[in-house]
Amino acid sequence: MDLRQLEYVVGVVDQGTFTAAAAALHVSQPSLSQGIARLETELGVAMFDRIGRGVRLTAAGEALVGPARQVLRDVGVVAESVRAVAGLESGTLDVVALPTLAADPLARMVGAFRRAHPDVVVRVSEPESADAVIERVRDGRAEVGLAELPLRGDDLASDALTDQELVVIMPPGDARRVVRIEDLAGVPVVATPVGTSTRRLVDEAFAAAGLEPRIAVETEQREAIVPMVVEGAGVAFVPGAIARTAAERGAAVARLEPPLRRSIGLIFRVAQLSPAARRFRELATAERL
Repeated sequence: MDLRQLEYVVGVVDQGTFTAAAAALHVSQPSLSQGIARLETELGVAMFDRIGRGVRLTAAGEALVGPARQVLRDVGVVAESVRAVAGLESGTLDVVALPTLAADPLARMVGAFRRAHPDVVVRVSEPESADAVIERVRDGRAEVGLAELPLRGDDLASDALTDQELVVIMPPGDARRVVRIEDLAGVPVVATPVGTSTRRLVDEAFAAAGLEPRIAVETEQREAIVPMVVEGAGVAFVPGAIARTAAERGAAVARLEPPLRRSIGLIFRVAQLSPAARRFRELATAERL
């Protein structure tokens, strides 16, 4: 087993096909296929089931891919550590965050990092669920992430950064500046799907008041929420940065009483971080947001 074979397996998982993986890794498809075949022969198990033009991980492949990502990530840390003596003049940093955290506070954090280290490329992924954010850090697809605290389990560490308050945006013309959850009983709500972080907070807030939200629109397209509210589809619960954009477009904005807040932190594996990830952490925690 060698690193290139592990890279081939992870590449096929990420790209979906042998052809796409070979292109992404800049190798010929026969070379990639032969490398995986040698790995399968060495381990005595198949990594993939071939289904039409696509592939699917076998149980053995599922068991391999997580550790393989970590090995590749750790090797990258070694290489980055060597480059660190040149002052972080190259390399990449993979960051994962909930979509509602990408604009605030992640944008400020990435901006500060890029100003300090303009030659390091930052790659940001935005899965919908908090569990997916944690899993991407856990399996090595990202080195650091922004997620709700506290974390479950002891394989990841975290730095508390800020408490984020969710507010209510309403169609234009609503004069209220403070509302209670009880005031929104029966009011149409534009929401993200069940399983997303914001939806969980909203459902919990209504449940605590002995109510159920009246979900009028459910959408995965977060950029559509503000226009829908402005057009009168309902109210929505959003972070302050999104609320400011909504207000500029004519929406009314009200604070909740009592406030609806969540604790946001930087999460990372307990294992050694790359120089880029260490620097990102330093900048993120230097000034609590």
